[in-house]
Amino acid sequence: MKTVVLKFGGTSVGSIDRIKKVSNIILGYKKKKNKVIVVSSAMSGVTNDLIKKSKLISNQFNEAEYDVLVSTGEQAACALIAGRLSHLGLNSRSWMSWQIPIITDGPYKSSRIDKIATKELLKYINSGGIPIITGFQGINIHSRLTTIGRSGSDASAIMLAKFLKADECIIYTDVEGVFTTDPRLHKKAKKIERIEYDEMLEMSSLGSKVMQPTSVQDAKLNIIDIRVKSSFINKPGTLITKSFKKKDFSDQIITGISSTKNDAKITIAGVKDKPGVAAHIFEPLSKNLINVDMVVQNISLNGKETDLTFTIKSEDIKKTEKIIRENKNITYKKISFDKDLAKVSIIGVGMITTPGITYRMFKALASEKINIMVISTSEIKISVLISSKLVKKAITVLHKEFKLD
Repeated sequence: MKTVVLKFGGTSVGSIDRIKKVSNIILGYKKKKNKVIVVSSAMSGVTNDLIKKSKLISNQFNEAEYDVLVSTGEQAACALIAGRLSHLGLNSRSWMSWQIPIITDGPYKSSRIDKIATKELLKYINSGGIPIITGFQGINIHSRLTTIGRSGSDASAIMLAKFLKADECIIYTDVEGVFTTDPRLHKKAKKIERIEYDEMLEMSSLGSKVMQPTSVQDAKLNIIDIRVKSSFINKPGTLITKSFKKKDFSDQIITGISSTKNDAKITIAGVKDKPGVAAHIFEPLSKNLINVDMVVQNISLNGKETDLTFTIKSEDIKKTEKIIRENKNITYKKISFDKDLAKVSIIGVGMITTPGITYRMFKALASEKINIMVISTSEIKISVLISSKLVKKAITVLHKEFKLD
């Protein structure tokens, strides 16, 4: 008898009709003699509405109370699913994170799951019950509710699969699986049948919205295979798994193409080059929660000055400029900003052993007269910064170049 963890996202439980459909999916797994554990997000829109309410109360709403407030969305969804399953004649009940308990560590709003008590849960599952567990939340050592961050229900499902030693962890969402690129930007995008953790981690961190990077990282660290499926269409979905042999996944070099938007480029020219100068620039940005992405440094021929270029999100431009201009630890000649930029990345483990990928990417972009402003690379990805107006054109030509159509 297999043990399966089924996680349903906000869109999957976004209405009463959808909750009824989800309940039928759960019923299908139970009819196949599986032990079933369900993790649910809040109904779509509910968490955002609760966050808006907290902001109307105070622009410095207490973080512990924030977690109590936003975690109520999952509680409502779980009760509705359990109620529907009971209506269908199944033994089911909702479980709040504190009832299990799911122990978390770290700050409010962004805790991480540390351990999960399984004794009572396993007793209930082995008796034939179907627990409907609130995702996105846990309880800390002070017996206060905590939340795991946006899309934290995925992390809840993955960690439950780990502690319950489940055979499968299936993430149900509103898409069929992971695609080679965003289908809204390129109609010839196709579903990926199987993808490695590292590739999925790069894709999610570089713009793919199917899963959060932290959830993929949890799956990789705990060697939990994940299948991403649609709750609206009965198709196999995408398997996210550990490394597999070259012969098992054909000779595809590039697995997918991701893109971000609303990026901005900052160049600090003529910075006096000395040990620690980069740290002096980036430390205050970090303390002000400004995420720095691509970084390029060019040393002058005389070795005394450097030009430093890096990217941030466009909404952080004014804040970043103020921090740099007020920074007494650096001297420079000029600072310049470019906005309305985007990052396009190709990802694939095949590029580790395949020469010429960088050349092919740049040649393809040049054929469409797409200018590259910044480049960053890792073993399995190449990212370029371009004008946001050219993203769709860049994805189209790269998708064709690397035979993903």
